[in-house]
Amino acid sequence: QVQLVESGGGLVQPGGSLRLSCAASGFTFSSYAMSWYRQAPGKEREFVASYYNYAESVKGRFTISRDNARNTVNLQMNSLKPEDTAVYYCKAQNNGYTYWGQGTQVTVSS
Repeated sequence: QVQLVESGGGLVQPGGSLRLSCAASGFTFSSYAMSWYRQAPGKEREFVASYYNYAESVKGRFTISRDNARNTVNLQMNSLKPEDTAVYYCKAQNNGYTYWGQGTQVTVSS
């Protein structure tokens, strides 16, 4: 059974940091491209980061990393802004197969 489980979300003040993690199971993790997306209230889900690319809005602030030995992908988020508030999802993709996690809420507010 394929599972992607995100964790690490929460409430943080502007300028703060959070580290999201996504634990994968049920598939050959090392063969899949991993990425992060987010969806803010009333907006469409948008791309955040992959191993080779970042959304312009997060460049220089967010860093994606993966650990194939532990089947995890992380998203280090620094200098957080209120506009970063969203549910964050990890995605696994390989050829015609795509899997999504259930998401973790990130709220940036004072």
